[in-house]
Amino acid sequence: MPQIPHVDVKAQYAPLIPELKAAFAEILETGRFIFGPNVEGFEREAADYLGVQTTVGVANGTDALVIVLDALGIGAGDEVVCPAFTFFATAEAVAQRGATPVFADIDPATLNLDAADVERKLTPRTKAIVAVHLFGRPAAIEELARFGVPVVEDAAQAFGSPGIATSRASTFSFFPSKNLFALGDGGLIALNDEELAERVRMLRFHGSVAKKEFRHIGYNSRLDAVHAAALRIFLPHLDEWTSQRRSAAGRYAELGLGEVCELPEDEPGHVYHQFCIRSVERDRLSAALKDAEIGHAAFYEPPLHLQPALAYLGYREGDLPQTEKAARENLCLPLWAGIGEEQQRTVVGVLKRASSLVST
Repeated sequence: MPQIPHVDVKAQYAPLIPELKAAFAEILETGRFIFGPNVEGFEREAADYLGVQTTVGVANGTDALVIVLDALGIGAGDEVVCPAFTFFATAEAVAQRGATPVFADIDPATLNLDAADVERKLTPRTKAIVAVHLFGRPAAIEELARFGVPVVEDAAQAFGSPGIATSRASTFSFFPSKNLFALGDGGLIALNDEELAERVRMLRFHGSVAKKEFRHIGYNSRLDAVHAAALRIFLPHLDEWTSQRRSAAGRYAELGLGEVCELPEDEPGHVYHQFCIRSVERDRLSAALKDAEIGHAAFYEPPLHLQPALAYLGYREGDLPQTEKAARENLCLPLWAGIGEEQQRTVVGVLKRASSLVST
């Protein structure tokens, strides 16, 4: 284990272990492992928190995307515009439906979709736009919605951000590194369209309402009761965890990190799933962190349009210049709810020393 981890999940759930054990003991006693009161309770509580009409728990964030696209009727011959600077699942879900991912470039400041480039990529075959709230920063949903194409929010990294989940459908992942996390895989679909929600509920359970009549070719994708119970315990703490993340992000700036790299621009809705800096000396800074046993990550290199599995789409290097530049320059530093000032001071010190070596 590194001296300072990239993410310390246990630091967040450790104080809650007695509550978790009590909840798990109750599930063992009742034997309700699939659906049941914990799943239903979490779906209600998550809907209230997000301010949406309803939510539907599923097995993971990738399934959430696939099921939403299926529920929207997207399939072979259709196009879906999405970013290439994101995790593979965003485009993978489109390809799983037999549709074509069409990649638009990103805004260099926000790292989210550039609405102007999205507009250039729209065709009569475009059936949806998948907007990712990357690293916890809300995407420009209102700008994208004005194109008159359904917007699906890939909010896997942004649970807790105000102003998200305003579209007909938004998807979430509860992978353990996320801001709101399960103790394994889990996902959620937030919906503001009851007809679409009804179809989603059936699709997650083999296209059935009650396991007797099967109306659609669906999936076996359910959020299990153990994860739902943990999520119900974690959800009331999320606002405090978000506040701690935002404070930690501000502390990096206060410690002078901006002297050696480009810091992410702050905004009220940013929940800092990752604290992502940029530098043309990214590889040198990364090497210094590795030598100091400090966890970190550089994301999405190569970006999706240059991934071997998507080579059939015909993209080439240079097609998405801002995406490719961000992939070369990004470096995500240690950050979690409760990271200590001394830990951050150590990180900044290592990067400053590495930067001084560069300048000499």
